[in-house]
Amino acid sequence: MRFSSRQIHAGVEPDPVTGSILTPIYQTAAYVQDSVDSYLAKGYSYSRSGNPTVRALEKRIADLEGGADCTAYSTGMAGINCMLTAFLSAGDHAILSDVVYGGTYRLCNQVFSRFGIDFSFVDMADVENVRRNLRENTKLVVSETPGNPTLKLADIAAISEITQGAGILHAVDNTFLTPYYQRPLELGADLVLHSTTKYFDGHNATVGGAVVARTSEQDEALRFVQNASGIIMSPQVAWLTLQGSKTLSLRMDQQSETAFKIATFLESHPAVERVGYPGLESFPQHELAKSQASGYGAMIWCEVIGGVQAGKALMDSIKLWSLAESLGSVESLVTHPASMTHADIEPAVREQVGITDGLVRLSVGMEDSEDLIAALCKALDDLA
Repeated sequence: MRFSSRQIHAGVEPDPVTGSILTPIYQTAAYVQDSVDSYLAKGYSYSRSGNPTVRALEKRIADLEGGADCTAYSTGMAGINCMLTAFLSAGDHAILSDVVYGGTYRLCNQVFSRFGIDFSFVDMADVENVRRNLRENTKLVVSETPGNPTLKLADIAAISEITQGAGILHAVDNTFLTPYYQRPLELGADLVLHSTTKYFDGHNATVGGAVVARTSEQDEALRFVQNASGIIMSPQVAWLTLQGSKTLSLRMDQQSETAFKIATFLESHPAVERVGYPGLESFPQHELAKSQASGYGAMIWCEVIGGVQAGKALMDSIKLWSLAESLGSVESLVTHPASMTHADIEPAVREQVGITDGLVRLSVGMEDSEDLIAALCKALDDLA
């Protein structure tokens, strides 16, 4: 089946008892066993360890990414936490993109570093930086591509070739493009990360995460930590995400088409100093974006003339676009990363990787493109 069919049918079957076309919400803590000798014969014992509704979503995401299996989590950060715990130990070293979500940076530098794990944040736009930072104790490379919020890309296939040669794992955060536009496992990656809060849900209704593994052995390592640390996704969230995922391709196509129109508009507006969007020919890595993904996504960043204060004035005054931290929903959102999503990153580090204080991040939703552009135009004109 093609993607648009699999996003509806993968992982689910009609309920065998009632024939319900939707997977039921198994809102239960425990599962009655027939006997001690047949313990777990039906597959479930306690919902921290596994739940049928959550399992349906895990199967769907694994199918869409082309992995051996998937584990689903209470949040995207819980998924990253589980992955780091499953594959890193005291004395190990990991390499991450220099432009990553602020929560990932905080988790590594302020939590895992306390347990004797070292992290290097490198510019993966040059894949040789990955090779140069390899150590004997390097166990994991994590690339976030496109990166949040600068949209810097990493060449997934080239980095995977390096990690395979070194015998280490390559994990790719695929939240911004989803498996509809980008297929990290097909490009050689071992693990794929998602904040399902974003495009899989698509409606600002839930928070959740997922990690897809290339092999069953990798999945078993993740599932052990998921159970041991109690960070499984709830059945209510899984059910809502199952419904949202059915329209993933439709939403991504419309949002991306609108994003291109908005990026083109911003690039031509006299009040805008710089625009970043992989679909623009002016984007430094436009050719890489074309070669490793089938779409450009719905995230844009810009800086307006007048610097930080002008950018804040734009975000505080704009209509139709909501000032909020998340992304990927049907509602268009505007965010100030330096104050919001990346506030925990030291100012000097933010500046070094291109997260300037004047950077405005735009998550394009499903409103009419002309309405969104009109709202931006009004807010930009008011800055004059």
